[in-house]
Amino acid sequence: MPQKLLDVLMLGRCSHEFSWPRRGSDGDFYQVCLVCAAEYKYDWKTMRRTERVERTAPQDSAESAQTRRRSTHSRKPTWVPRARRLKLDTPVRYRVKNLGSWHEGIIQNLSQSGVLLQGSQRFPNNTLVEMVFEMPEEISGQKNSTVLCQGRIIRTKETREAKDSAENSSLAASILDYKFVHQRPAPPEE
Repeated sequence: MPQKLLDVLMLGRCSHEFSWPRRGSDGDFYQVCLVCAAEYKYDWKTMRRTERVERTAPQDSAESAQTRRRSTHSRKPTWVPRARRLKLDTPVRYRVKNLGSWHEGIIQNLSQSGVLLQGSQRFPNNTLVEMVFEMPEEISGQKNSTVLCQGRIIRTKETREAKDSAENSSLAASILDYKFVHQRPAPPEE
């Protein structure tokens, strides 16, 4: 049995490795520890976990149905502020999911909507990609945590200032999910 799971079961402590923040049915964001399954609220404005979420049995009463009905008629804002960015200068290796060779790049920033990276290889929009990089502690809950990230290219453009350099494409990718990579070397060159 892996040591981290043994620590949780025997000692009651967990070092917490968190999933990518997800939006709950109530509209709030939360993260789940991939080791002990504890859930915490996540605030994208401060990029911090807040309080632990204690799940209770759902109430399917007339009152909760009335609350749901009332919330569907609320007006949605016409302007939504841009998601907060966490500036990074982190190396990344990326490729089409399960195919081809790995390409080198640099992640410029990370936000609720995904990552923006500079790299030498462009991919069309909607391409499923894999990325290997060090996820910031504000998201993962761990220092020096390398992740294998699944994503989708949502925007690609050639950068003007980098046309003559090796890193001449700017790729925006949404993050679908990620897994922690434990004590493994970087993906091999293909």
